[in-house]
Amino acid sequence: MRIAELYQIYQKHPVVTTDSRNCPPGSVFFALKGESFDGNRFAAHALSAGAAYAVVDDPRVQTDARMILTENALHTLQQLARHHRTTLGTPVIGITGTNGKTTTKELMAAVLSTSYRLLYTQGNLNNHIGVPLTLLQLRRDHEMAVVEMGASHPGEIRLLSELARPDYGLVTNVGYAHLEGFGSFDGVLRTKGELYDYLRQTSGKVFIHKENEHLQKMACGLEQITYGEGGEAFVSGRATGSHPFLSLEWKQQKGDGHVTDTHLAGDYNLCNVLAAIAVGRYFGVPSETVDRAVAGYEPSNNRSQWKKTAQNTLVIDAYNANPSSMEAALHYFASLPVAPKAVILGDMLELGADSLPLHDAIVSNLEAYGFDEVFLCGSFFTAVGRRFPCFPDIDALKKHLKNRSLQGYHILIKGSHGIRMERIVAEL
Repeated sequence: MRIAELYQIYQKHPVVTTDSRNCPPGSVFFALKGESFDGNRFAAHALSAGAAYAVVDDPRVQTDARMILTENALHTLQQLARHHRTTLGTPVIGITGTNGKTTTKELMAAVLSTSYRLLYTQGNLNNHIGVPLTLLQLRRDHEMAVVEMGASHPGEIRLLSELARPDYGLVTNVGYAHLEGFGSFDGVLRTKGELYDYLRQTSGKVFIHKENEHLQKMACGLEQITYGEGGEAFVSGRATGSHPFLSLEWKQQKGDGHVTDTHLAGDYNLCNVLAAIAVGRYFGVPSETVDRAVAGYEPSNNRSQWKKTAQNTLVIDAYNANPSSMEAALHYFASLPVAPKAVILGDMLELGADSLPLHDAIVSNLEAYGFDEVFLCGSFFTAVGRRFPCFPDIDALKKHLKNRSLQGYHILIKGSHGIRMERIVAEL
């Protein structure tokens, strides 16, 4: 079936699902494949559960007239999403980066949704499946969309850009992450730069941190809306405090100054906030409204969260970790005028051949910071942990913390999502 024909079906049934356990009445089910599952096996169940149609790519399961056979269900999903986005023509802002892209996306959404009917990426639906699913939620009454794009291999941002077809782009930063897939830091630069490459071909515009030398080199030839700490930027600002949350002063070129208090832990979030402010002001959101939106945003999902328990105060930043985000969190935590302090770190994953030296560098910095307590979790930290207590996995760490009760501490919890550091919160 041609995409145009499938699109006619989608217009009558505009709810798309890839989960046979969640098939709203009248939806279209796409039978995707993974390493350990084949959605084709569940196509019949999806139809019986309420789906109007099932898109499959295995002719052996096509036992119902409502099953639409394609060569590749994932490719068909992606092309349908691209066709839908092109048909509606809704302005799209694409966002990617090594650190802070989800926080920045959420801040942007908080600001823009005060003035626009906005669609934005929910949760972590930022990959080759999540981006099409996000685009297929676009409706004619949406005035703008913010689409987050994640990548762990070269070419992924190029693909997602071709699907989302952004008019504007924002790369938060570039750093040492997913080196196992990218191969090197140069691989990170090239892959994140694929968003800029797309915008260069389509005469798009970028929101960009003016002081970031890597981004400035990558964005050569693009029209820029800048933010940063220098007064010559479209929006400039500086941190005025970070305990317990980031406070900042900001202003637009030739505009009045503003003071904004946030619920974000760490002055390393300054650029994320300035990016959201720049986007909001560029699209005409009043400054006072921008301030209220930024001040009202509270992070979730273990990103820069403060949590008070009966025994301690926790800074939970356990959704993801790489060397740059880890060092930023440690630097911020060390600067807090509180005592005593404990740090609980989990491995930084997907760093490839550089894993051990990059973890070793973090341990060296930990020794210099002189925190009152340090606990390390994971095989890489265990290999280089030296004088600190090390635990091979989260279960061993939990067992230790049950017996080693911490009372009255400020505690930083940081690690890659795969380590599941959030599981220790109940012990603290």
